[in-house]
Amino acid sequence: MSAVSPTHVAASGGWIVLKFGGTSVSRRHRWNTIGKLAKQRAEQTGGRVLVVVSALSGVTNELTAIADGAADGARRVDALETRHRDFATELELDADAVLGARLAALRGLLADPRAASRPLDWQAEVLGQGELLSSTLGAAYLRSQGLDMGWMDAREWLDALPPQANQSEWSRRLSVNCQWQSDAAWRARFAAQPGALLITQGFIARHQDGGTAILGRGGSDTSAAYFGALLGASKVEIWTDVPGMFSANPREVPDARLLSRLGYAEAQEITTTGAKVLHPRSIKPCRDSGVPMAILDTERPELPGTTIDRSAATVPGVKAISRRNGVVLVSVEDIGMWQQVGYLAEVFALFRTHGLSVDMIGTSQTNVTVSLDPSENLLSENVLAALAADLEKIGRVKVIVPCAAITLVGRGMRSLLHRLSEVFSSFGHERVHMISQSSNDLNLTFVIDEADADGLLPDLHAALIDSGAMPVLEKDVFGPRWRELDGSVRPRPAPWWRGERERLLAIAGEAGATATPRYVYHLPTVRERARALKSVAAVDQRYYAIKANPHPAILRALVEEGFGLECVSLGELQHVFAAVPGLDPGRVLFTPSFAPVHEYRQAFALGVTVTVDNVEALRRWPEVFRGRQVWLRIDLGHGDGHHQKVNTGGKDSKFGLSAQRVDEFVDAARALGTTITGLHAHLGSGVENAGHWRLMCDELAGFARRIGTVATLDIGGGLPIPYSADDEPFDIAAWAVGLAEVKAVHPAFALVIEPGRYLVAESGVLLARCTQVIEKDGVHRVGLDAGMHTLVRPAMYDAWHDIVNLQRVDEAADGVFDVVGPICESSDFFGRARHLPSATSPGDVMLVADAGAYGHAMASTYNLRGLPAEDVIDGPAG
Repeated sequence: MSAVSPTHVAASGGWIVLKFGGTSVSRRHRWNTIGKLAKQRAEQTGGRVLVVVSALSGVTNELTAIADGAADGARRVDALETRHRDFATELELDADAVLGARLAALRGLLADPRAASRPLDWQAEVLGQGELLSSTLGAAYLRSQGLDMGWMDAREWLDALPPQANQSEWSRRLSVNCQWQSDAAWRARFAAQPGALLITQGFIARHQDGGTAILGRGGSDTSAAYFGALLGASKVEIWTDVPGMFSANPREVPDARLLSRLGYAEAQEITTTGAKVLHPRSIKPCRDSGVPMAILDTERPELPGTTIDRSAATVPGVKAISRRNGVVLVSVEDIGMWQQVGYLAEVFALFRTHGLSVDMIGTSQTNVTVSLDPSENLLSENVLAALAADLEKIGRVKVIVPCAAITLVGRGMRSLLHRLSEVFSSFGHERVHMISQSSNDLNLTFVIDEADADGLLPDLHAALIDSGAMPVLEKDVFGPRWRELDGSVRPRPAPWWRGERERLLAIAGEAGATATPRYVYHLPTVRERARALKSVAAVDQRYYAIKANPHPAILRALVEEGFGLECVSLGELQHVFAAVPGLDPGRVLFTPSFAPVHEYRQAFALGVTVTVDNVEALRRWPEVFRGRQVWLRIDLGHGDGHHQKVNTGGKDSKFGLSAQRVDEFVDAARALGTTITGLHAHLGSGVENAGHWRLMCDELAGFARRIGTVATLDIGGGLPIPYSADDEPFDIAAWAVGLAEVKAVHPAFALVIEPGRYLVAESGVLLARCTQVIEKDGVHRVGLDAGMHTLVRPAMYDAWHDIVNLQRVDEAADGVFDVVGPICESSDFFGRARHLPSATSPGDVMLVADAGAYGHAMASTYNLRGLPAEDVIDGPAG
């Protein structure tokens, strides 16, 4: 087993509480880990360790079915007995000696006269058997391994609090809160128990009548917290099957970030709004008693996990996004409630009467809507029907179920609203029933139909990171992604410029003051990307979209690799024929948008393939298109991409002929003797969704068959590249497999692609010099002699580019700077809060990475500043 990280070590002396969940106690090797951890904690702290355990995985579900009166209760008890006996055998224990009395007690409950009527006190005793069995097994096994492990019954030490007024009978017995404050006498009595290490049960406590009470599902976390508070423990560690709390459920959002450290308030919000890794009730006892908490992975104890304490850094921004299913909305509409004193009190009194705890509240002049959380309420049809009947006496009632609550959690939510436009737009197609912003400024919740929530969280999570609302660069708060911990991340390749550092510094210094800003392109990288695309056998023809970077050396290199060239203007057409003498016009594709008529005329005269995207052009200039062969660009009605401004499909996009007007275009073309030989669609840039390409091919093939003359399907470009350390390289192999499947379905059509960014973005860097380093109100800024006129992508798209100090690349990036340019615009920046060497100084050569696409091609002379220079590197460093 790997050494335990020192960040897990508690303060010296006293108690430390370790809680282990069902998956952590269901295997022998994990009990070995439990014993090792308990022993290590005792040695590290010089104190004593209390281990709190759940039932074996799945056992509580079986006991719940038995408590609910399942007809096959006897069979379920037999299965539970077999499972525990088998596990005892696996642990090399005598099952009869260790478990005989416990198993007899379980069987006795089924034979108990109360089993016929299933009163709540009997149900509580049934539900508590799982923890009693697992703790008994665990104590015996760890003692057999040589540990001084004592066993204790949690019901002798945890006392349920008196019930609240109007609290339901169910929650008084099966979802109790416990006393967590103790005196010196209680602690002394507890410390007198034998055993350097102690083991006890989660989930159960002593009811006021002396019987068993249950803390509710997930209550073992809360048991550990209660014991931590009662003992004044140095730490409560929750050991589970995931390495901590994440910015989203990693099973739904694989790019979710580990939350390394949180304060109690944010952790409380995250748990109450849907995170399952920690029970919401467990935080308050630790918070009020000042006991730090940690969430750790039993299988990988060397990982840092999540720490929750009072000293966590206060960092504004969204820390997590979560989803709760099964939410019930209850709406009361009554025009008479306007300015009526006590109306809301009357409404809420009815919820109290029915023992229901209200979660969120929304009100207007004539309506009050509340949400009910299923984890805190017994939301049976009978309860809801009785509530609705009473509410109908004071207003028109509507119950909406099932709903999902999508919640953003973080400090300063109100100050983040301006960054959440992409998040709000994500809900544009969903039915939002309610929006709630918490009074403590810690969460913002959207309640939608449960079916509409499927697949929504990954998009929202990505939008939060892209907008800067989720400050993932704050290393004190955010750790690695789930997929990094899971080992499923494809690493980004080392950039070429690291091996060419000396040559780049020489280029930047050769021309003195005029050397920068300057783009430098690495042709071996261009060829490497071209050959990767050439390996995709399903693609029949490849064009390079020259608008990304029309440098002549790049065009020649790609033509030599067998690529055609795609142009969007007459100027680009003239440029490619000048840059590549003897270029076959059949290898050139013209794909204009709202071009003047003379550009179409000259394109046809040059002999290139022309794409048309509207029927009006045919009708207005019939002589230009009569008897010609053309490709037709269709807007399939939906788009995609890394930013709204690169989404090129749908009603709001200027590109393409509406799919609803294809027949109209075909009729106009036939009237002119114009033949449609190809169909084209391009829905956006930076598209990674494999289903996107399959859907586009299927839709285009459907149109092609209707038209009858189409031989080619052009599925555009938009292939992504990894701009940041969090991005992965585009999975060409998986993409190739998907296209091969498409080709097998539609073998009659040739497939064409026309990427730009993928081929050249990583090949280019922008070199600039630091002009000034200043501080203003605590913000440090590095100024460059390049600006948004040199590279507009950060200003236009909020695009990320890595930025390094090329002269100090081996120094620690121990300073935090905004990197800006000299243009008189507030949007003139390259990056915010970037980590650079604190010694960065005027004159240092700075490098902006992955700038080979849409860099120089979009540059301008705004503010009458000159265009950047360009250089090409070919061949190895010398």
